[in-house]
Amino acid sequence: MTSFLVRRILGAIVILILISLITFYLFYALPRDPARAFCGKICRPETLTLIRHNLGMDEPLFVQYWHWLSGIFMGREFTQFGACPAPCLGYSFATQEPVFSAIVDRFPVTLSLTLGASVVILSFGILTGMLAAWKVGQPLDKIASSTSVIGASLQIYFVGPLVVFAVVDTLGLLPRPSYVPFTEDPLTWFVHLLIPWVVLSIIFTANYTRMTRSQMLEQLAEDYVRTARAKGMSGRSVFFRFAWRGAMIPIITIFGVDLATLLGGAIITEQTFTLHGIGELAVRAVQNTDLPMLLGVTVVGAAAIVFLNIVVDVLYAFIDPRVRLS
Repeated sequence: MTSFLVRRILGAIVILILISLITFYLFYALPRDPARAFCGKICRPETLTLIRHNLGMDEPLFVQYWHWLSGIFMGREFTQFGACPAPCLGYSFATQEPVFSAIVDRFPVTLSLTLGASVVILSFGILTGMLAAWKVGQPLDKIASSTSVIGASLQIYFVGPLVVFAVVDTLGLLPRPSYVPFTEDPLTWFVHLLIPWVVLSIIFTANYTRMTRSQMLEQLAEDYVRTARAKGMSGRSVFFRFAWRGAMIPIITIFGVDLATLLGGAIITEQTFTLHGIGELAVRAVQNTDLPMLLGVTVVGAAAIVFLNIVVDVLYAFIDPRVRLS
């Protein structure tokens, strides 16, 4: 297990370096002049030259990338902004604040949205899928399958305003969605994020219901399951002891990718409910052509995907004993 983790971590570092290199090239080499975005609409040539020098954009592209990469581990010194402590992802063109600090400030919002929605997704999606597989062909199975198709067809930007109008404006059952730090008031944090959690989980829950049902039925048709039944093991024991564990492997794989995507910024959900998380930060960076912020958000999202893929691989061994990590 230790050697496996070491190999995976080293491979993850190489992948992240390649992703950052490609992204840096796309953001800083393809545009005609990234410094002009920082300079603004009214920009004199001498001002533009000074900005290129202050931001280090008058150096070769590979040197610029090396300064950016080394700044993550050792910090960096900017002529205009001064010292940028590690991990330094540069300074925003739009707000002139450190990119890493801006991401850290927005991360609790995205993390709260992701964790709450994940609990709803796994609880209802997997449970409904298992019930549909347990009662295959019966009314419960048909209702669950039909509901999952409808749920997968819905869109967050359509369902969100309708739920807010019905639950908040009409019935007054819940407050309007917003973010209150968990450390200040856990109950208020929970109540204000309940609607975004439910709306965000609708589409994912529908997908996990169908996935769990299909995987459970596939596992129940395996030879080792039929052998267990032939030996006299009860249907409930076969269902939960054997089929369930085998069905969870592909589900955990997909969930790891979905979780990393949400951590990278649930853009549509944050925009729908005006939650100032990483997704909303990425949208503003696109609108303002804020290249350092876009680069930082992209690298953070990629790091989340790579890290959670390692976690998923480790979980395989604990769920299915047939999986061996060498």
